[in-house]
Amino acid sequence: MRRRDFLKMAVTGIAAGARGYAFGSTRPAKPNFLFIIADDCTFRDIGCYGGQAHTPNIDRLASQGMRFTQCFQAAPMCSPTRHNIYTGLYPVKSGAYPNHTFVKDGTQSVVQYLKPLGYRVALSGKRHINPPEVFAFEYSGKDNNPDFEAIDTFMGQCKADGTPFCLFACSNEPHSPWNKGDPSQYDAATLKLPPYFVDTNRTRRTMVRYLAEITYFDGQVGQALALLDKHDLADNTLVIVVSEQGSSFPFGKWTCYDTGLQSAFIVRWPGKVKPGTVSEALIEYVDVLPTYIEAAGGTSPPVLDGKSLLPVLLGRTQDHKEYVFGEMTTRGIIDGSEHFGTRSIRSRRFKYVWNFTPEVRFQNVCTNSAIFASWRTKAATDPDAADKVRRYERRPGEELYDVAKDPYEWDNLADDPSYAQVKSELRQRLLEWMNAMGDQGQQTELEAFDHQTVNRPGTARPR
Repeated sequence: MRRRDFLKMAVTGIAAGARGYAFGSTRPAKPNFLFIIADDCTFRDIGCYGGQAHTPNIDRLASQGMRFTQCFQAAPMCSPTRHNIYTGLYPVKSGAYPNHTFVKDGTQSVVQYLKPLGYRVALSGKRHINPPEVFAFEYSGKDNNPDFEAIDTFMGQCKADGTPFCLFACSNEPHSPWNKGDPSQYDAATLKLPPYFVDTNRTRRTMVRYLAEITYFDGQVGQALALLDKHDLADNTLVIVVSEQGSSFPFGKWTCYDTGLQSAFIVRWPGKVKPGTVSEALIEYVDVLPTYIEAAGGTSPPVLDGKSLLPVLLGRTQDHKEYVFGEMTTRGIIDGSEHFGTRSIRSRRFKYVWNFTPEVRFQNVCTNSAIFASWRTKAATDPDAADKVRRYERRPGEELYDVAKDPYEWDNLADDPSYAQVKSELRQRLLEWMNAMGDQGQQTELEAFDHQTVNRPGTARPR
């Protein structure tokens, strides 16, 4: 063998070995990360969570991995949720707590954490994040949805180069208006409506379109997974599929009830996560970034609020957190109340919700919708409908629910003396969390406009 050929082979082998992809390498390849997120999808509506939406791809993924039944996000709105995932920080701490928001100067994101570990970090689809220098992803997208041609190219390049990747495929579905998918798959007359809905023809017709759009999202999940198979990447890719916050029907998005904050969370990682498993561990979106850093071989910095999920995913433990937290501000949302700040804390059994201004009527774009108008019309003659309309718009200062017995949070125990100790303990824990986040309650709500992108000089409004 000529010396020139030997040196060429040696350099090639060293480079491949450094990436962990060389044949015969004793160091395993770093895993790829594929995170697929819906937009305004109530977790209970997905097939494998007992819902009526046809979701064969998501259901199949659940059979191949682990399905979490107790996953929560910190804010039931799009922009704070996405900042929360990418920074590993709770919304008030990062500054990104109202909608159409941005993070504080000096904040780092998944891009800054994974690039030094050798990763390409990309986002295809909906963004809703700022400022650009913090979220310096490789971007692509089509009409606020993933661009699967670009994803195909991206995966092919990473496969050819032996470069691990972290890819966020961010759908805009089933965010309203519900105009994608095939509604003929569903029969409005036979749908089973959630118990907190008012049963009207308008509600049923709209629900059909919403379910069809969930099925459309399921098709996007299928496309992304098919590209992993095409490039022979599935075996070394940690896949996570989530549903984001609840839908924009009443009692979901913009509320700190479980319907607003709880999320589908499904993980597939061949050879690591046992197929067909279900976890009841309390987890949060803020845990995703620490999980990626640890799985990539890094060390999660103390500044992050999340906690790596690897012990749960690898079957080492069935527990993760004792409490999960939520916050919501209407200040700055479309047709929102001038201010209606809400904070919440949840254990496995109980949920405590603190509404700062119960004297204010809760409102948003939903209360001005045709669906809610049909609820109001029925409420004029139907006591049950009237009660549901009132409960949505008028909230007490404190709410306490036994979510194990009352998953739809309908029986408020806040004034029941037999639960006084439970309420006191949860409120104290919530106050401790708020203090740690720098959350001053109503004062933080009043400052929300200062944390919206339109009030940050030199920054374009997020798409």
